[in-house]
Amino acid sequence: MLVYIFDGTLDGLLTAVFDAYALHQQPDELVGQGQALPMFCDEEHQVVTADDKACRVWAGVEKRLSREAVRMLTMSWMSEDKGVYTPLFHYIYKVFQQPATAPSIERHFADPDVLFVTNMARRVAHEQHRMKQFIRFQKAKDGTYLAVVSPDHHVLPLIIDHFHDRFRDQPWLIYDARRHYGYYFAPPAAQPVRITFEDEASVPFSLENGKLNEDVLSSDDQLLQDLWRTYFKAICIKERLNPRKQLNDMPRRYWKYLTEKN
Repeated sequence: MLVYIFDGTLDGLLTAVFDAYALHQQPDELVGQGQALPMFCDEEHQVVTADDKACRVWAGVEKRLSREAVRMLTMSWMSEDKGVYTPLFHYIYKVFQQPATAPSIERHFADPDVLFVTNMARRVAHEQHRMKQFIRFQKAKDGTYLAVVSPDHHVLPLIIDHFHDRFRDQPWLIYDARRHYGYYFAPPAAQPVRITFEDEASVPFSLENGKLNEDVLSSDDQLLQDLWRTYFKAICIKERLNPRKQLNDMPRRYWKYLTEKN
């Protein structure tokens, strides 16, 4: 069994594809640095990430696949699931195996690698949609709106344009507590900027539940939160209560950041 080892970056994965063709090899597995090697591994190759090689491979992918398929590849990578390394590698490798005039493999769902990558991308897209639904902003005294999230997949870059389009007239910060960074926007800036905190212990909000500290929270927002909780409870019809459906529509892992659940 031939195993390629890379640094866990997308550029590293693309470089691995380049190396496989340059060395006339077809590795069985692609694993990240530090991961346990599979059983029966009798040969390994250390991939050295190179930007020029990665760019050449990606340019070839964009030429051979539709924009939707390229987006699928990107979204599957943003799952941050290590199980996607090998299927994604094989998918891209197969793209270059196809003659330039042959139909794209992106719809060959009988191929296990194409099916795996597509399903993973759909899971990421599903969470992207849920993040747009479940984000709850709180207003600070200085007028900035804060929302804390902790998605399973790395979807924050995928939803920022959505909020930028809708809230261009007010300052806001969406912070990913799991990945320790966020996007901040304040008019008249043209685009949100990525930010990190040197000391998360000193931030004026909780990473556990997303709540602003009482001395920072706007008094008007506290009133609105109370009104929202009251409304949420009042519209509940006990006779039609369906906990299973509620959990399906609103998984419990999102509850800690939802105003109506705290």
